[in-house]
Amino acid sequence: MKPFTVLDGLAAPLDRANVDTDAIIPKQFLKSIKRSGFGPNLFDEWRYLDRGEPGQDCSSRPRNPDFVLNQPRYQGAQILLTRDNFGCGSSREHAPWALEDYGFRVLIGPSFADIFFNNCFKNGLLPIVLPAAEVDELFRQCEANEGYRLTVDLPAQTIGRPDGVKIPFDVDQFRKECLLNGWDDIGLTLRHADRIRAFEAQRRAEHPYYFA
Repeated sequence: MKPFTVLDGLAAPLDRANVDTDAIIPKQFLKSIKRSGFGPNLFDEWRYLDRGEPGQDCSSRPRNPDFVLNQPRYQGAQILLTRDNFGCGSSREHAPWALEDYGFRVLIGPSFADIFFNNCFKNGLLPIVLPAAEVDELFRQCEANEGYRLTVDLPAQTIGRPDGVKIPFDVDQFRKECLLNGWDDIGLTLRHADRIRAFEAQRRAEHPYYFA
């Protein structure tokens, strides 16, 4: 998992509440567990005018010109502004995989579904919960100003707007440490690799018949 410290990134506004995980990555793409390659199918039913299938070349598919992420001004966005209850529905981990593979590192909204919220941290995404009024203002500024960028400083726990305003945000300290160091669950376990190897060697010596 890539460490997260400070991100200066283009923001894109997804002005829809209750976006569920089937909208984020439709069910037909769940056959793969590779954790990569899902970006082209993020919001598949909204981005394209046809039905997407696994393994399909998305470069020639007809795109929906009205969908926000298809607009030229939001190409390369790394910060997604969301509305209430983003990531609701099933607990599929493919949803944060698709968002991260597309290029997003930060999600900002008034609320997120619990399981999705936890899955984001485990996959290198930073979901930030702000009061609804703060989110409304970010949407307003983003839609009014092309090329709208935000600076998300995880160590300082602030979001810097182009007008100089800095918005503080809360984050669990253990999750913060994991993001700063790029530790997913496997990375956390591997920090204790020497102790694990020592335990295995001792167990093999004490109970060799287990390993015959």
